[in-house]
Amino acid sequence: MKPRLLIILSPPRSFSSVVSTMIGQHPELYCFPELHLFVADTVGEVLDREAAKGRNYAGPPGTLRALAELHDGVQTTTTVLRAGAWLLERREWSTRKLVDHMLDLVAPRMGIEKSPVTCMKPAYLQRTYRFYPDACYLHLTRHPLSTRKSMDEFFDKRKALASRKGRRRSFEMDNLLVWYRMHRNIIEFTRDLPPAQVLRLKGEDVLSEPDLYLPQIAAWLGVSTDPEAIEEMKHPERSPYARVGPAPTRGGNDGKFMRSPALRSGRVREPSLRDLLAREPVRWISGQGDRMLAESGLRLIPEQEIAEEVRGLARCMGYH
Repeated sequence: MKPRLLIILSPPRSFSSVVSTMIGQHPELYCFPELHLFVADTVGEVLDREAAKGRNYAGPPGTLRALAELHDGVQTTTTVLRAGAWLLERREWSTRKLVDHMLDLVAPRMGIEKSPVTCMKPAYLQRTYRFYPDACYLHLTRHPLSTRKSMDEFFDKRKALASRKGRRRSFEMDNLLVWYRMHRNIIEFTRDLPPAQVLRLKGEDVLSEPDLYLPQIAAWLGVSTDPEAIEEMKHPERSPYARVGPAPTRGGNDGKFMRSPALRSGRVREPSLRDLLAREPVRWISGQGDRMLAESGLRLIPEQEIAEEVRGLARCMGYH
């Protein structure tokens, strides 16, 4: 029996929106937007987590969009609000039960879930495995310097918005550390899984040579590799989630992808690891972060050691 679920594991800004959506356009597969459900055991805990962020709607945007699409066949303000009310009535459900509900709605297609937040903590990954031990796991990578640049752009916009609202973050770290920590979490999680259950791919390769890598992914998942199926996978713009969602659920996928979801032709450039720390010293964490570590009796390892750790992990993934 084929697994019901493919889970894509990656840090944010790793081409996960476009790659997952491409895979999900296969006729035997279905890609959800980011559900953000494996961060807690129950729906109520997920809703409380969203409320703590100051959100004025019930549930993660991707989950609400998926429920609206699957329940009503369309995503509008009315249907996502209806999905929110439906979710509130099921606070006691386990998050496993909610994902199973959505998988039942897309059956017999295999579901695809990709929420970078799942890789933030080992506990989230372990919950994912506890819920779906037979799932397939795709570890998607992107060059650390490209990821850092994209993360910097994304989080700078968020910080500017938070600053306008009078909120400031006291503990900040270089996004290379985020890249490193999340990939370490993924590698440690997948290390003991059967080799056939895990596939690691460079996002740059999938986007640069889709005709080579998409059939490999389809074969690994045990679905058709017919040319017609592979051609469908090259049209992520046809997904119902490949556009900005209705108010109040604008998210659920990467903003850049939703604004321009078509697959671009050409080779995706990879920078050189020689550029890592070559231009200027890096302040890995903020001054406030330094003080917080010191007060806890902890310290950051020396800068050069961090750089070597990042370089070593990147080389293991095929980056140079």
